[in-house]
Amino acid sequence: MNNIVIIAKREAKAYFSTPLAYIFISIFCGLTAAFTFYLGAFIERGQADLAPFFESHPWLLVLLVPSISMRLWAEERKTGSIELLMTLPITSLEAVIGKFIAAWLMIAVALILTFPIWVTINILGNPDNGVVISSYLGSWLLAGQFLAIGSALSAMTKNQVIAFVVSTAACFVFVMSGLETVTQALEGWMPSYILLAVDTMSSLDYFEEFTKGIIDARAIVFYITTIVFWLFINVVVINLKKAK
Repeated sequence: MNNIVIIAKREAKAYFSTPLAYIFISIFCGLTAAFTFYLGAFIERGQADLAPFFESHPWLLVLLVPSISMRLWAEERKTGSIELLMTLPITSLEAVIGKFIAAWLMIAVALILTFPIWVTINILGNPDNGVVISSYLGSWLLAGQFLAIGSALSAMTKNQVIAFVVSTAACFVFVMSGLETVTQALEGWMPSYILLAVDTMSSLDYFEEFTKGIIDARAIVFYITTIVFWLFINVVVINLKKAK
């Protein structure tokens, strides 16, 4: 556990000692504000809630989280610093978890710094703050899932651009899989059990439960399970690279 904390602190310090964290947070906060007050037609709707704010999160996270995850391992492999990291008295699992926690906490900071939007909505009306809190939890878990996917895929290449593109595509699949138009398009030429599998892997469906104020144990298990699965893949890939 101590090694995980050391790695997490090392990574967190690296984020905030460069413009990366500040650029990510600024872009995320700026885009969420734009989606809430401008693209979300806040004035025209005449309703003081954060529905447009959270509706934009899955699509923003699909694009922004891979921009963080792409450097987690691809940069280490490109610069050769991964060899130095692996010579330290730590396991691959500790390194993977430490890096993941640091990045996930940075995303949490970005989410927390959107609080002025929440405050503004409370000044203008009386939103259900319980729904807002559950929606924030859903956003953080969704970001964690995308981050774990991106981290595993980043470990497979030295090229950050490739890592970004592949991670974005993979996260996009998880979001789109539950849409009715997608399942309808697959009907007729795919077995029903595959359609059911595609539908149950939809990150968007579980996220929408949180935006309704429902903290469903199944949704939490889904996100945690996928995070653990992709981190496991991440460890396997790192160990395979070490063996070469």
